[in-house]
Amino acid sequence: MTLWMLGCLASFLIAPARAQEAPRRTEIWDLKLGTAVAALPDDFTDYACGTNGGPPSVPLIGFGDFRRCRPDGTGLREVYFRYDDELEYWAKANNFATEIEKYSGTKVYDFPVVLSARFDDKGVLAGLRVVSDPRDTSRDRDEAYLLRNFLTARYGRDGWDCVDAPPAEGETPVGRTFIKQHCRKTIEGGAVAEIETHFFRKKGQNQYDPQSGRMTEGQFESLVRFELTHAGL
Repeated sequence: MTLWMLGCLASFLIAPARAQEAPRRTEIWDLKLGTAVAALPDDFTDYACGTNGGPPSVPLIGFGDFRRCRPDGTGLREVYFRYDDELEYWAKANNFATEIEKYSGTKVYDFPVVLSARFDDKGVLAGLRVVSDPRDTSRDRDEAYLLRNFLTARYGRDGWDCVDAPPAEGETPVGRTFIKQHCRKTIEGGAVAEIETHFFRKKGQNQYDPQSGRMTEGQFESLVRFELTHAGL
């Protein structure tokens, strides 16, 4: 057997072994609308009452504690959660660079996000929420608005009903780009997907400091807010 054939055989044997060592991580897309809370996977961590896509509030044991959270304006109760970091530590222990990047933090399409599940009073999963996370610095925050492209691709590029809002007083483009858009689409099964995208400078934010003339950092809003809601709500 030639050295080339031995190399191919080694690659064939090592790749499956490595794949088997890394179990598949449960993600937000594994949570199916219409599922009773007791039937949902319990593979996440840091459960808490959600704050409309913001940071966590009251700590919870799991999704089953959803009734401890106050209902929002639609009557749904929001439960914040994060991805378990067990696989990230596994990847670091094995020095697998690709897997370290893949499993680090709570991300959707490699964008840091805040995740939450929303339940009706009967304990049925009625909504999912994904909001780009401005607290995370593992990816340039100015790219957060690009998450929109991946989400629209997931549910099909066509058929979105989008409205572009004009700038409010004091709002200006970032460079030449101004995005203040809300899109909505009814998808298979009747669920409604909504995406809010912002990329602009708020009133008082500038590219250059008015006093020093130096370029500023972080003076802009780059945001994507995605919601998937069960039909009928």
